[in-house]
Amino acid sequence: MTNNVTRSIQQYFSIAALCISCFFLWSCENDPKVINALTKKVDEVEEARQIESFISQEGKMKARLTAPVMIRMTPRYSTDTPYVEFPKNLHVDFYNDSLVKETRLDSKYGKYYETYNKVYLRDSVVVITLKGDTLKSPDLWWDQNRGIFYTDKYAEYRSKDQQVQGHRGLQATQDLKTVTFIEPTALL
Repeated sequence: MTNNVTRSIQQYFSIAALCISCFFLWSCENDPKVINALTKKVDEVEEARQIESFISQEGKMKARLTAPVMIRMTPRYSTDTPYVEFPKNLHVDFYNDSLVKETRLDSKYGKYYETYNKVYLRDSVVVITLKGDTLKSPDLWWDQNRGIFYTDKYAEYRSKDQQVQGHRGLQATQDLKTVTFIEPTALL
């Protein structure tokens, strides 16, 4: 009789194990679309309007930026650099160490790369000093760490004493006190 009871218990556990195994096999259906939707990383986007931002370095205010729209994009992959985009104009006032405004910048588009601390400007970029010295370019980079503007595209610089044009680019200090053209094409 003990053998029959042992056999019955073994059969009961075997049937129970088979049922539980089948349950787990049928319940573990993995729909690739559902898995992709759950694990897909997306870009984080933040948008703000009527922006006023103060830029400082080493505790000193260096610039004041205003823009009608700002979009901050945090990419889905850590290898991509986060950036802030200004798609509808931006204006920047630059200040010297005494907090006197010395230069202003206007552009129809700007993109700030946070990792590199650089701003790409395009479409009617104009930089003007208090003295009226003017730098114009369709495409310009602003390196905040070095305090310079640079481009490898056409640029034009005008002061009351001179006018310089160049099709191969330039490098200039943020206050336009030093402007160096690469292969200037016109000196007036």
